[in-house]
This record gives sequence, C-alpha cells and structure tokens, in this order.
Amino acid sequence: TGYYGDGLNAIIVFAACFLPDSSRTDYNYVMENLFLYVISTLELMVAEDYMIVYLNGATPRRRMPGLSWMKKCYQMIDRRLRKNLKSFIIVHPSWFIRTILAVTRPFISSKFSSKIQYVNTLAELREIIPMEYVQIPDSIVK
Repeated sequence: TGYYGDGLNAIIVFAACFLPDSSRTDYNYVMENLFLYVISTLELMVAEDYMIVYLNGATPRRRMPGLSWMKKCYQMIDRRLRKNLKSFIIVHPSWFIRTILAVTRPFISSKFSSKIQYVNTLAELREIIPMEYVQIPDSIVK
C-alpha cells in the first residue's frame, strides 16, 4: 500500500495468494473478519482517488475469494469510496476470473466495469503505476 501523485491518492495492493484456503473449517469466519478489516482500512486510507491492484498470480483456485464475498465487499463500500475508485487492476488474471467478470458484467454498474483493467505481466503493470510504492510478493515475481 502506498500513495502516488500530488495528493493523497492511495494504491491498495491485494495479494490473493495470501488469502486463507477455502477448506478451513473457520473459512467463513476468517473471510468475514478479513472483509471488515478491508473496509475499515479503505475508510482510513482513502482521502482522495485510489486504485486497487489485485495480484492474482501464484494463487490456487481454492484461495481465490468467492464471487459472493467480492459482491458483498463492493456493496458494503460506501458511495464515496466507490466513486473515488479510479482503477481496479487485475494482475495475471486467470481464465476463471475473466469468465466470472464476463458473466457478471450485466449485473454490475457500467461505471465500475469501466474501471476494471487486466494486466498480464508485472512489466505491463510498471507502465501503468509507479512501482516504487508497490510491494510485490516474491512468489508472484517468480
């Protein structure tokens, strides 16, 4: 997580490879608390425009958040945060993620859909955002 530009423009990095395995017995509890943590962190950090970088590389399917969890996150984020989101960058998008987003596109706002951007490589990501503010885990770099 860091800031870019002249103002307090936040870059929020979300590495899916560190999410809990869905086979955990307490998975729903852990994800619910993670959700609350993400929302409260966004509320504290975001003063102006921000972007989310979702690192999907090195993430097995069982660690990817479910569609219902992502939908709940989006719905719970207040209007100010939704409005100030400038870009939602998905790095190393899997076929699964592309399919889910293609299927759900008619059900999400066109404004939000236009903010989604796929990036296939870290080199491509470097062309879009200042990487000095972004920590990429070694497992994703490899």
